Amino acid sequence: MPPLRSLEIEFPILDARFRRFCASHGIFSVEDFLVHDFSKLVSLAEAEAGPKELKEGISQILSIIDGQHQPWLNGVQLLEDTLQNKHFLSTGYEGIDMLLGGGLREGQLTEIVGPSSSGKTQVCLHVASHVADSHLGVVFLDTSNSFSAHRVACIINQLSGPLAKEVNERRVQRIMTGITCQSVYDIFVLLDVLHQLEFSLKVKSESAKTSVLIIDSISSLIAPVLGGKDSQGRLLMISAGFLLKKLADEYNLAVLVTNHMVSGEGGSLKPALGESWKSVPHVRLLLSRNQGSNIGNMSVLKHTFVACGDTAEFVIADEAA
Repeated sequence: MPPLRSLEIEFPILDARFRRFCASHGIFSVEDFLVHDFSKLVSLAEAEAGPKELKEGISQILSIIDGQHQPWLNGVQLLEDTLQNKHFLSTGYEGIDMLLGGGLREGQLTEIVGPSSSGKTQVCLHVASHVADSHLGVVFLDTSNSFSAHRVACIINQLSGPLAKEVNERRVQRIMTGITCQSVYDIFVLLDVLHQLEFSLKVKSESAKTSVLIIDSISSLIAPVLGGKDSQGRLLMISAGFLLKKLADEYNLAVLVTNHMVSGEGGSLKPALGESWKSVPHVRLLLSRNQGSNIGNMSVLKHTFVACGDTAEFVIADEAA
């Protein structure tokens, strides 16, 4: 579903004044309306100057939502969609692929949580390199200057093995061309970028298929807007999660996000973003490694068919390589 500002030409009632009213309540797209109480929005509109136009705008949004419902699918159709469209994509790490039954699943949102320096970014860069090497497109949203073209080139060199210099340079160029990186520094820009990506996916040809969306790290965007008595931050978080899962399902993307850890009861570490976010990912993995070691340990915290607690070891390449 599109951002509000893209609808004004077709629906003039959704003008700049209506969008300012919506923005003041954390609403920037049609999807954002889905997590709001419509009756409360109408009450808030009645307290504004010119409430009639605002209420007509809300009614127009409801009509748009009603017109965009996806058709119901029966069990056979869902199974066919899974078998035909929701493939596994190898991460490039044999241990992780075996743990996940084949790798990252298209149509699913996978989250990697782990403490600082556990190797989350390195895993993301490795996945991006490996998928792009398979002639599939990768979108990498960098939220904290974690993307390093040099590190990607080092990973590709490790994947390539002993190739002639000229051949290896062409391979590096091809793989790097398959990775689109964009810096995103706040939740509002993230939502806008995701809506742009959705539009792009609708018109992009199969030959230029984007298969993986990586956000490293999503918690650095969401954590700053959480807390306090205002519920806007939580609504923004849920909106982002809803949109990511929608993109994954409708466009057969494998979505991979990272999340940092915070202190819990008794000083133990727990994933950031709280219980509301916990229900969003289809798959939640915990990454850890011993200090000074390049052996990573991935364990399953949540999965659709793999038992919680299952683990795998793999080698995390030296980031300075």
